[in-house]
Amino acid sequence: MTYEEIVYEVADSVATITLNRPDRMNAFTPRMMHEMIDAFDQVDADDEVRAVIVTGAGRGFCAGADLGSGADTFNYEARSDRATSELTEDISRIRDLGGRLTLRIFECLKPVIAAINGPAVGIGATMTLPMDIRLGALGAKLGFVFARRGIVPDACSSFFLPKVVGLSTALEWSFSGRVFPIEDAHEAGLVRSVHAPDDLIPSARALAAEIAENTSAVSVAATRQLLWRMAGVDHPMEAHKIDSRLVWQLGKGADAAEGVMSFLEKRPPEFTMRPSADLPDVMPWWTEREFE
Repeated sequence: MTYEEIVYEVADSVATITLNRPDRMNAFTPRMMHEMIDAFDQVDADDEVRAVIVTGAGRGFCAGADLGSGADTFNYEARSDRATSELTEDISRIRDLGGRLTLRIFECLKPVIAAINGPAVGIGATMTLPMDIRLGALGAKLGFVFARRGIVPDACSSFFLPKVVGLSTALEWSFSGRVFPIEDAHEAGLVRSVHAPDDLIPSARALAAEIAENTSAVSVAATRQLLWRMAGVDHPMEAHKIDSRLVWQLGKGADAAEGVMSFLEKRPPEFTMRPSADLPDVMPWWTEREFE
């Protein structure tokens, strides 16, 4: 796919996905969704990529849905830019574009870091929720503004947001629809840290490098799925079943041996196992969900 609304770059084992409509504050479009999903497909297919940073070009991270269609912005039946393959008269088959993106991010095998460089509103905020770590720049703002637009939170955020900040905060932000400063997001635990604008990307890269240089890619891939998917189970026994099997299977592997020996020999590890070929047989332990 030729990218028109994002930039995809890989350097030093880190992929950077930059939303690239700076003249529109990187407002979200159907094309941007497709391009971002394709980029995450590339991330998972490339064993050289160990972590992902998502950020925005220019002054904004993502200003939300592109409102260029005016009153018909959320009336998909009236939208001329809506692909005919995505239209249906059967409401049970309608799929939110933001949800398609966040589900793909949820399934990613690599850690995903959001570098929120400016306003992140609507889908600009909700797309960051299945990302694993969020960093923000001073002056950035966030907003779950859906109630002020006459709709409900999108992108599976009713699942993700309460898990990240708790139900009460998620409800307050969603009910009010207000736009709030990055410091409030930090205080609530949505954002890990706040940085001077010029320090945001270097800080995100330093975090990604720490992961890339010191950890097993297969361990991280399994850990990412383990923690996210255990967030919704009804008893810790479910986690005990799966982590027992993962430890048993990974414990026989080359990376476990290398992890122990590099520690004992006081040297940097040289992990060789690859997510594309060496994931434990127990993965996936979950039942893949179909849209139905």
